[in-house]
Amino acid sequence: MRQIVLDTETTGLEVSQGHRIIEIGGVELINRRLTGRHFHQYINPHRDIDAGAMEVHGITSEYLAEKPSFADIAEQFLDFISGAELIIHNAPFDISFIDSEFRLVSKQYPGTRKICTVIDTLVTARKKHPGQKNNLDALCKRYGVDNSQRDLHGALLDAEILADVYLAMTGGQTALSLGGKEEASNNQESLAIQAINPDRKPLKILSANQEEVTAHNEQLLRIKKASDVCIWLDKY
Repeated sequence: MRQIVLDTETTGLEVSQGHRIIEIGGVELINRRLTGRHFHQYINPHRDIDAGAMEVHGITSEYLAEKPSFADIAEQFLDFISGAELIIHNAPFDISFIDSEFRLVSKQYPGTRKICTVIDTLVTARKKHPGQKNNLDALCKRYGVDNSQRDLHGALLDAEILADVYLAMTGGQTALSLGGKEEASNNQESLAIQAINPDRKPLKILSANQEEVTAHNEQLLRIKKASDVCIWLDKY
Protein backbone atom coordinates (compact mmCIF):
# COMPACT_ATOMS: atom_id res chain seq x y z
CA MET A 1 0.00 0.00 0.00
CA ARG A 2 1.35 3.42 -0.97
CA GLN A 3 0.40 6.28 1.32
CA ILE A 4 1.38 9.94 1.29
CA VAL A 5 1.24 11.89 4.56
CA LEU A 6 0.55 15.43 3.40
CA ASP A 7 0.37 18.98 4.75
CA THR A 8 0.07 22.46 3.28
CA GLU A 9 0.57 26.03 4.43
CA THR A 10 -1.52 28.80 2.94
CA THR A 11 -1.91 32.57 2.71
CA GLY A 12 -5.09 32.42 4.80
CA LEU A 13 -7.94 30.23 5.98
CA GLU A 14 -10.59 30.60 3.27
CA VAL A 15 -10.05 29.27 -0.23
CA SER A 16 -13.31 31.03 -1.18
CA GLN A 17 -11.57 34.36 -0.51
CA GLY A 18 -8.85 33.59 -3.02
CA HIS A 19 -6.25 32.34 -0.59
CA ARG A 20 -3.49 30.18 -2.03
CA ILE A 21 -1.05 27.45 -1.09
CA ILE A 22 2.47 28.63 -0.25
CA GLU A 23 4.08 25.37 0.92
CA ILE A 24 3.46 21.67 0.30
CA GLY A 25 5.14 18.85 2.22
CA GLY A 26 4.55 15.13 1.87
CA VAL A 27 6.32 11.93 2.92
CA GLU A 28 5.82 8.49 1.41
CA LEU A 29 4.86 5.33 3.28
CA ILE A 30 4.80 1.91 1.66
CA ASN A 31 3.31 -0.90 3.71
CA ARG A 32 3.34 1.46 6.73
CA ARG A 33 7.06 2.16 6.48
CA LEU A 34 8.71 5.46 5.61
CA THR A 35 10.60 5.09 2.34
CA GLY A 36 12.67 8.28 2.58
CA ARG A 37 10.98 9.66 -0.53
CA HIS A 38 9.30 13.02 -0.04
CA PHE A 39 7.90 16.07 -1.81
CA HIS A 40 8.59 19.58 -0.55
CA GLN A 41 8.03 22.88 -2.30
CA TYR A 42 7.58 26.54 -1.41
CA ILE A 43 5.26 28.36 -3.82
CA ASN A 44 4.80 31.98 -4.84
CA PRO A 45 1.05 32.67 -4.36
CA HIS A 46 1.13 36.02 -6.21
CA ARG A 47 -0.91 37.62 -3.43
CA ASP A 48 -0.46 38.92 0.09
CA ILE A 49 -0.27 36.63 3.13
CA ASP A 50 -2.66 37.32 6.01
CA ALA A 51 -0.93 38.49 9.18
CA GLY A 52 -2.64 35.75 11.19
CA ALA A 53 -1.39 33.06 8.81
CA MET A 54 2.13 34.47 8.92
CA GLU A 55 2.11 34.19 12.72
CA VAL A 56 1.36 30.47 12.35
CA HIS A 57 3.95 29.48 9.74
CA GLY A 58 6.36 32.43 9.65
CA ILE A 59 6.58 32.45 5.84
CA THR A 60 6.83 35.92 4.28
CA SER A 61 5.98 37.25 0.83
CA GLU A 62 9.60 38.35 0.46
CA TYR A 63 10.81 34.80 0.99
CA LEU A 64 8.39 33.47 -1.64
CA ALA A 65 9.07 36.15 -4.25
CA GLU A 66 11.52 34.01 -6.25
CA LYS A 67 9.77 30.68 -5.70
CA PRO A 68 7.89 28.91 -8.53
CA SER A 69 4.18 29.28 -9.10
CA PHE A 70 1.91 26.31 -8.44
CA ALA A 71 1.51 25.84 -12.19
CA ASP A 72 5.27 25.27 -12.43
CA ILE A 73 5.24 22.36 -9.97
CA ALA A 74 1.71 21.01 -10.59
CA GLU A 75 2.75 18.10 -12.80
CA GLN A 76 5.49 16.99 -10.43
CA PHE A 77 3.13 17.17 -7.45
CA LEU A 78 0.39 15.31 -9.32
CA ASP A 79 2.82 12.51 -10.20
CA PHE A 80 3.78 12.23 -6.53
CA ILE A 81 0.22 11.85 -5.17
CA SER A 82 -1.61 10.07 -8.00
CA GLY A 83 -3.09 6.74 -6.94
CA ALA A 84 -1.90 7.05 -3.35
CA GLU A 85 -3.87 7.09 -0.14
CA LEU A 86 -3.47 10.58 1.29
CA ILE A 87 -3.22 10.95 5.07
CA ILE A 88 -4.06 14.51 6.14
CA HIS A 89 -4.99 16.13 9.43
CA ASN A 90 -8.22 18.08 8.83
CA ALA A 91 -8.31 16.86 5.24
CA PRO A 92 -11.19 19.07 3.93
CA PHE A 93 -9.03 22.17 4.46
CA ASP A 94 -6.00 20.92 2.51
CA ILE A 95 -8.03 19.16 -0.18
CA SER A 96 -10.07 22.31 -0.89
CA PHE A 97 -6.86 24.29 -1.45
CA ILE A 98 -5.22 21.56 -3.56
CA ASP A 99 -8.32 21.26 -5.75
CA SER A 100 -8.48 25.03 -6.17
CA GLU A 101 -4.83 25.24 -7.22
CA PHE A 102 -5.11 22.42 -9.76
CA ARG A 103 -8.28 23.89 -11.24
CA LEU A 104 -6.55 27.22 -11.74
CA VAL A 105 -4.06 25.27 -13.85
CA SER A 106 -6.66 23.13 -15.63
CA LYS A 107 -10.46 23.24 -15.54
CA GLN A 108 -10.37 19.53 -16.43
CA TYR A 109 -8.87 18.51 -13.08
CA PRO A 110 -11.28 15.86 -11.70
CA GLY A 111 -10.66 16.54 -8.02
CA THR A 112 -8.14 15.03 -5.63
CA ARG A 113 -10.63 12.55 -4.19
CA LYS A 114 -11.12 11.12 -7.70
CA ILE A 115 -7.44 10.27 -8.11
CA CYS A 116 -6.59 9.44 -4.46
CA THR A 117 -8.30 8.03 -1.43
CA VAL A 118 -8.13 10.22 1.66
CA ILE A 119 -7.80 9.47 5.38
CA ASP A 120 -8.56 12.37 7.72
CA THR A 121 -6.53 11.75 10.88
CA LEU A 122 -8.54 14.40 12.73
CA VAL A 123 -11.69 12.30 12.22
CA THR A 124 -9.78 9.17 13.27
CA ALA A 125 -8.48 10.89 16.42
CA ARG A 126 -11.92 12.21 17.39
CA LYS A 127 -13.36 8.69 17.15
CA LYS A 128 -10.56 7.24 19.29
CA HIS A 129 -10.43 10.11 21.79
CA PRO A 130 -13.86 11.78 21.96
CA GLY A 131 -14.05 14.94 24.02
CA GLN A 132 -10.28 15.42 24.07
CA LYS A 133 -7.99 17.81 22.22
CA ASN A 134 -6.99 16.23 18.93
CA ASN A 135 -4.80 18.81 17.26
CA LEU A 136 -1.37 17.65 16.13
CA ASP A 137 0.45 18.90 19.24
CA ALA A 138 -2.05 17.13 21.54
CA LEU A 139 -1.66 13.88 19.58
CA CYS A 140 2.13 14.14 19.75
CA LYS A 141 1.90 14.36 23.53
CA ARG A 142 -0.60 11.51 23.70
CA TYR A 143 1.46 9.16 21.55
CA GLY A 144 4.94 10.20 22.65
CA VAL A 145 5.95 11.71 19.30
CA ASP A 146 8.77 14.27 19.47
CA ASN A 147 7.56 17.66 18.20
CA SER A 148 10.18 19.77 19.96
CA GLN A 149 11.29 21.33 16.65
CA ARG A 150 7.77 22.56 15.88
CA ASP A 151 8.03 26.20 16.98
CA LEU A 152 6.14 27.22 13.82
CA HIS A 153 4.02 25.20 11.44
CA GLY A 154 5.89 23.88 8.41
CA ALA A 155 4.42 21.58 5.78
CA LEU A 156 7.23 19.04 5.54
CA LEU A 157 7.97 18.93 9.28
CA ASP A 158 4.27 18.60 10.07
CA ALA A 159 3.91 15.81 7.51
CA GLU A 160 6.83 13.93 9.10
CA ILE A 161 5.34 14.38 12.58
CA LEU A 162 1.88 13.35 11.38
CA ALA A 163 3.36 10.19 9.84
CA ASP A 164 4.69 9.15 13.27
CA VAL A 165 1.37 10.03 14.92
CA TYR A 166 -0.64 8.12 12.31
CA LEU A 167 1.47 4.97 12.66
CA ALA A 168 1.22 5.11 16.46
CA MET A 169 -2.50 5.86 16.44
CA THR A 170 -3.41 3.08 14.01
CA GLY A 171 -1.01 0.32 14.93
CA GLY A 172 1.24 1.17 17.85
CA GLN A 173 1.31 -0.21 21.36
CA THR A 174 -0.05 1.70 24.34
CA ALA A 175 0.11 1.17 28.09
CA LEU A 176 -2.67 1.41 30.67
CA SER A 177 -2.03 3.53 33.72
CA LEU A 178 -3.13 2.51 37.20
CA GLY A 179 -5.91 5.07 36.93
CA GLY A 180 -7.32 3.20 33.96
CA LYS A 181 -6.53 5.91 31.41
CA GLU A 182 -4.68 5.11 28.24
CA GLU A 183 -1.21 6.60 28.22
CA ALA A 184 1.04 6.86 25.23
CA SER A 185 4.28 4.98 25.40
CA ASN A 186 7.33 6.63 23.94
CA ASN A 187 7.63 6.72 20.18
CA GLN A 188 10.04 3.80 19.97
CA GLU A 189 7.77 1.60 22.08
CA SER A 190 4.60 2.63 20.28
CA LEU A 191 6.10 1.63 16.95
CA ALA A 192 7.99 -1.41 18.20
CA ILE A 193 5.34 -3.82 16.96
CA GLN A 194 6.08 -2.69 13.40
CA ALA A 195 9.80 -3.32 13.73
CA ILE A 196 9.57 -7.03 14.66
CA ASN A 197 11.74 -9.12 12.38
CA PRO A 198 9.44 -11.34 10.30
CA ASP A 199 12.22 -13.96 10.14
CA ARG A 200 12.52 -14.37 13.90
CA LYS A 201 12.07 -17.84 15.41
CA PRO A 202 8.54 -18.65 16.64
CA LEU A 203 7.87 -18.13 20.33
CA LYS A 204 8.03 -21.22 22.52
CA ILE A 205 4.58 -22.37 23.72
CA LEU A 206 4.38 -23.51 27.35
CA SER A 207 1.37 -25.70 28.14
CA ALA A 208 -0.18 -25.91 31.61
CA ASN A 209 0.71 -29.01 33.60
CA GLN A 210 -1.95 -31.27 35.14
CA GLU A 211 -1.74 -29.56 38.55
CA GLU A 212 -2.35 -26.17 36.95
CA VAL A 213 -5.25 -27.51 34.86
CA THR A 214 -6.88 -29.01 37.97
CA ALA A 215 -6.49 -25.75 39.92
CA HIS A 216 -7.97 -23.82 37.00
CA ASN A 217 -11.00 -26.08 36.75
CA GLU A 218 -11.59 -25.88 40.51
CA GLN A 219 -11.56 -22.07 40.28
CA LEU A 220 -14.14 -22.17 37.48
CA LEU A 221 -16.39 -24.38 39.62
CA ARG A 222 -16.11 -21.91 42.51
CA ILE A 223 -17.15 -19.09 40.16
CA LYS A 224 -20.08 -21.18 38.94
CA LYS A 225 -21.23 -21.91 42.48
CA ALA A 226 -20.96 -18.29 43.60
CA SER A 227 -22.72 -16.67 40.65
CA ASP A 228 -24.70 -19.48 38.96
CA VAL A 229 -22.99 -18.45 35.72
CA CYS A 230 -19.51 -19.18 34.44
CA ILE A 231 -19.20 -18.50 30.76
CA TRP A 232 -15.97 -20.51 30.49
CA LEU A 233 -17.78 -23.61 31.76
CA ASP A 234 -21.18 -22.92 30.17
CA LYS A 235 -19.58 -22.41 26.77
CA TYR A 236 -18.49 -26.04 26.54
